[in-house]
Amino acid sequence: MAKQLIDPALLFRFEIPVEHWRGDWTTKGISLPEKCQVPTFAEFSNRSVFADIRVGWSEEGIGVQIAVKGKRQLPWCRETRLDESDGFHLWIDTRCSPGIHRATQYCHRFLWMPTGGGSRRETPIAAMVPINRARSQPRQIDGRCLKVAAVPRHDGYQLSGFVPKQALTGYDPQEQPRIGLYYAVMDRELGWQGTTLGPEYPVADDPSLWSEASLRR
Repeated sequence: MAKQLIDPALLFRFEIPVEHWRGDWTTKGISLPEKCQVPTFAEFSNRSVFADIRVGWSEEGIGVQIAVKGKRQLPWCRETRLDESDGFHLWIDTRCSPGIHRATQYCHRFLWMPTGGGSRRETPIAAMVPINRARSQPRQIDGRCLKVAAVPRHDGYQLSGFVPKQALTGYDPQEQPRIGLYYAVMDRELGWQGTTLGPEYPVADDPSLWSEASLRR
């Protein structure tokens, strides 16, 4: 079979609905309903799908819930090697500017890992990661404001996280109900599950390759 010259997903512009979520963070994280499940278009590129991804928004911020299944190995997570670790990455452009190729101060990249923190590397981690080649970066935040909770499973893990509005430069659902959105579950064992395109494209740095998301009430 001839190798595809381009990823078929590159031919489309995808819009993802993000449902309004009413809930609170607990010591166990959050539980998002099935209606908050967001799609992956990885099948366009013949990539495997191994994670259930749910995203919900509220006036107070954005919550995520991830369930990874099919693993035979423990997650590989290192606090000092974020880009190489297993985990969930979320890119958000609060002003939804699909025509730009370099990130602005409204573009953010967040990372959640099920383990990797603490002296024994057993504590989950949440962090905001700088975007390469950005024209400007969002305002600095206290990383402790990012929430994370994780539960190991026999064949993977479940993880939830929350980004408060103070960590999202320009976040205003009333005035800006559309945002740029891209996610990727990175796993050394299972591979890469992204919204659309894979890591062979500069999805981590180029907002024009992210999908659009509508914040639904």
